[in-house]
Amino acid sequence: MPILPLSLTLALGAALPALAETGQAEWAQRYDADARLTVSRSTTPILSEQTVAATEAAIERYRQIVETGGWPAVPNQTLRLGSNGAAVSALRRRLIVSGDIGAETGTSPIFDSYVEAGVRRFQARHGIIETGVVNQQTLAALNVPAETRLRQLETNLVRLRSFSHELGARYVTANIPAAQVETVENGQVVTHHIAGVGKIDRQSPVMQTKAYQVNFNPFWTVPASVIRKDLIPKMQADPNYLHDNHIRVYNKEGQELQPEQINWRSLDALNYKFRQDIGGDFNSLGVVRIDIANPYGVYMHDTPAKGVFGDDFRFVSSGCIRLQNVRDYVAFLLRETPGWDRDAIDRAIASGERIDVKINPAVPVYWVYITAWGTPDGVTQFREDIYQRDGLNTAQIQAPDYSQAQTPAPTPVAQQAAAPRGGRLLPRDEEN
Repeated sequence: MPILPLSLTLALGAALPALAETGQAEWAQRYDADARLTVSRSTTPILSEQTVAATEAAIERYRQIVETGGWPAVPNQTLRLGSNGAAVSALRRRLIVSGDIGAETGTSPIFDSYVEAGVRRFQARHGIIETGVVNQQTLAALNVPAETRLRQLETNLVRLRSFSHELGARYVTANIPAAQVETVENGQVVTHHIAGVGKIDRQSPVMQTKAYQVNFNPFWTVPASVIRKDLIPKMQADPNYLHDNHIRVYNKEGQELQPEQINWRSLDALNYKFRQDIGGDFNSLGVVRIDIANPYGVYMHDTPAKGVFGDDFRFVSSGCIRLQNVRDYVAFLLRETPGWDRDAIDRAIASGERIDVKINPAVPVYWVYITAWGTPDGVTQFREDIYQRDGLNTAQIQAPDYSQAQTPAPTPVAQQAAAPRGGRLLPRDEEN
């Protein structure tokens, strides 16, 4: 489920997300005065019999939508509060069919507060930051045909059913396409965490495993693939890169070397180990790493780059998962480990020292790929098939353009994501 902003303006006016110093969006603080217009955070685990039943019900609703002709296309232009024209009428009809606004609101050409609230609701159901503005990403989601959404639900129902068995009294689910993590105890979601997951070309794996250890103030060791793809090019471009990012070089005997002793115009660097110093905002792992048993060399961890959690696009790592509110997550994992309450966790982090704690008992962890599902309150959630595993063509249909000036067609999010995001290797681009 999406992590929703805390509030909407009482007048349901447009509210843009604030920008962090990194230029990344942070969640805006808003409050919705009308509960009917919001998508509530669900306490039902995504991996549960209730979600299976809700998804089956959503499939029936979407079959009816398809049988009655689907929904209309929305023209390729930006729409917001105050917009006026035929494009707004088309938007209203689209939102009415999908249930994001009521039919009683009509098909007026005026983009009023009801339409804005409906757009916010649609954005919440599709994992898009709720600006209330119909931008390119929202247009792309609006113009995915109803037939495609139906097939998406049917495909994901098979995945959900495969996890309808007993998963454990306490467990963790990471839904990769949603870039979300939830902790579950006794059939109820305890905590939600926005996450950063694997890039399109360095995907987070689907797996069933266990979290067995927490590392406070961890070291960061660079894997060979990152040395080859990122570290060598970074050093070729900037010989001071390792020093500036507090990364040390060691040979096989554990002796520290100076960066200038390595030939960065070759693959010589693959013969050495690289480790980032503990502590500080420069450490790409942040203050905590959670070890999970797996053959892929991935784990879950904190990050000092908090701005990523306010982005729509959070496919930014080399396969590992970065967690928002990691202390709450660690507190859940260590709840049954003697001597490790929240105060002990905070003290361990504040110490700045490397401390490893075994999780006893180990907690089941499920990394899954779910792009569409229903919730018991009747809301249907969709996420982009970022790794193209649904086997469906989700390219939007061509919409008529009612504006006088020609406007470019919406670009699929996956294509937007392919563009370089810039910034240094650590921590945004490569922390695994």
